[in-house]
Amino acid sequence: MKRANLPLGKVLYEAGQAVSCVTFPANCIVSLLNYTVDGASAEISVVGNEGVVGIAVFMGGESTPNRAVVQSAGWAWQLPAQILREEFNGCQHTRMMLLRYTQALIAQMAQTAICNRHHSIDQQLCRWLLLSLDRLTGNELTMTQELIANMLGVRREGVTEAAGKLQRLGIIHYKRGHIEVLDRVKLQMLCCECYEVVKHETDRLEAY
Repeated sequence: MKRANLPLGKVLYEAGQAVSCVTFPANCIVSLLNYTVDGASAEISVVGNEGVVGIAVFMGGESTPNRAVVQSAGWAWQLPAQILREEFNGCQHTRMMLLRYTQALIAQMAQTAICNRHHSIDQQLCRWLLLSLDRLTGNELTMTQELIANMLGVRREGVTEAAGKLQRLGIIHYKRGHIEVLDRVKLQMLCCECYEVVKHETDRLEAY
């Protein structure tokens, strides 16, 4: 494994591109994004220190239809794809760990689809903030409203309005791309059930 510094916005792989190495985030967050033909995007899941970026390597697909972009800067461990593939095939313990993580990731993707379709932008923003906080050591994020809008697949004006509501309620403090969560309990109270569904499934599979 090699340590790699991952700045905000770095692309780990593009849609359709063969994954040459897998990435294990340490204190950064990576977003998996899908795009339409006209360039619109939406985040389908986030990966932090609980997981690995590049599951196509051991799932047999070699490449995926999504793009992997660093959402929160930090560092990670990277491993050549072939080495992980050999470990996956040769070690039952490693194989089961990776498959359980993949199940948790699929659950997150499925719940994100439900949330984006049926819940308000306010609730989606709360879910996104909570999932991000779970993968960071503190309560602060560096992210512009434009980037959040791209992640959620909504208009920037909607994110501005939703963030403004949270700030007026004293739940977050937002200034120039810097978000500080002041009251996580209230943030969870305003969130839809999607966050708890994803967290419960992730915790359940990690407990094995």
